Amino acid sequence: MGGRQVTEWQGKHVTVAGLGVSGIPAAKVLHGLGARVTVVNDGDDERARAQAAELEALGITMRLGDGATLPEGTELIVTAPGWKPDKPLFTAAERAGVPVWGDVELAWRLRGRDGREAAPWLAVTGTNGKTTTVQMLAAILKAAGLRTAAVGNIGVSLLDAVTGEERYDVLAVELSSYQLHWAPSVRAHSAAVLNLAPDHLDWHGSMEAYARDKGRIYEGNRVACVYNVADKATEDLVREADVEEGCRAVGFTLGTPGPSQLGVVDGILVDRAFVADRHKNAQELAEVGDVDPPAPHNIANALAAAALARAFGVPATAVRDGLRAFRPDAHRIAHVADVDGVAYVDDSKATNTHAAQASLAAYESVVWIAGGLAKGATFDELVAGAAKRLRGAVLIGADRALIREALARHAPEVPVVDLDRTDTGAMLQAVQEARRLARPGDTVLLAPACASMDMFANYNKRGDAFAQAVRELGA
Repeated sequence: MGGRQVTEWQGKHVTVAGLGVSGIPAAKVLHGLGARVTVVNDGDDERARAQAAELEALGITMRLGDGATLPEGTELIVTAPGWKPDKPLFTAAERAGVPVWGDVELAWRLRGRDGREAAPWLAVTGTNGKTTTVQMLAAILKAAGLRTAAVGNIGVSLLDAVTGEERYDVLAVELSSYQLHWAPSVRAHSAAVLNLAPDHLDWHGSMEAYARDKGRIYEGNRVACVYNVADKATEDLVREADVEEGCRAVGFTLGTPGPSQLGVVDGILVDRAFVADRHKNAQELAEVGDVDPPAPHNIANALAAAALARAFGVPATAVRDGLRAFRPDAHRIAHVADVDGVAYVDDSKATNTHAAQASLAAYESVVWIAGGLAKGATFDELVAGAAKRLRGAVLIGADRALIREALARHAPEVPVVDLDRTDTGAMLQAVQEARRLARPGDTVLLAPACASMDMFANYNKRGDAFAQAVRELGA
């Protein structure tokens, strides 16, 4: 670590709010810089105590079960992104004039240590599709021969990327609305907002505040602000952003692109933004068939990733090669099996209505398995838009009645099976009922539009249960 930064942090009183995937690396990095670190945490369970013991062994002060009180002498708070802005700790910090950063802000401030040039950030946010787009982007950058990593909200610590030994040419960075809220100084090379739909409103307080935090990703962009032509709210965020002179607005669309856009023509992904004379010329990038899976929303993800890569100067051949090499994570519109002429698809990651809408739009005739924890969502718009595609619906989970009522209002002719059980074994029965409703050529689609925690530990476990149930059908 560079001498200037060590001197800057030596003896500084820093409070880290929250343990976990961001708090523990932040505490360790700050301690290594010479800061006097105190970690506060609301929980005091067995896991938290084990994590605390590891940090205490390094000389870090721990306060478990008290995340509300500002430790005396605190000069800076570094918070886990999920901590809500209205927590008493932050109210106390504001009164005391103590700044609050997230781990992303800390990573941004620590980049470029030892006098070496910092790797630029290509950043992605949006209500849905962030992880897939960032992974696609990293695959494209690697295909271009660049040293890169997919980092941020994706599970790989940004702090590790900027303070570790490995050097990168560029970073593909996934940023959540929580992380952006606590990252006022981040200035990306180029950034994309994929889409905007109501989500996490209990945390942000309103749709306006949620969109405002998402829009922070465009602040200070140098080369391109990438937006979704089909989602005007994303373009509005570009218009409101304060960017560097010469930074361009670049749209992506599933239709024929205009100048300064990427889009699709006759099954080909094309670029009319990063070409000479974009009013007359277009550059072929890849075929729709190079995208896995080639569902409409995933084509949009690929176009956004391509736009960011092209903004960084990546050649068209690397876009094609990167998309061909990319494989999506599990539980993201993943084909499980074909049984008796019916396709079974796991999109357990569709935990909100916006994601489920995109998933349903990818198939012509669907038996839909849905339900779980609604998180305050309503389902009328989702059901009305998908009604013509529905062969039937099988509902599970605590808030399934909300979906059943929306189906009754907007798709009364669609047969519905309402499973009055929330144990994990309900998934096997749901798949069996879906098989009964399906006809050859249909798709049985798990796209719950709800969170999983009423029945499963997480969406991965829910998807695993679905896949296991499908395998039992074919046994």
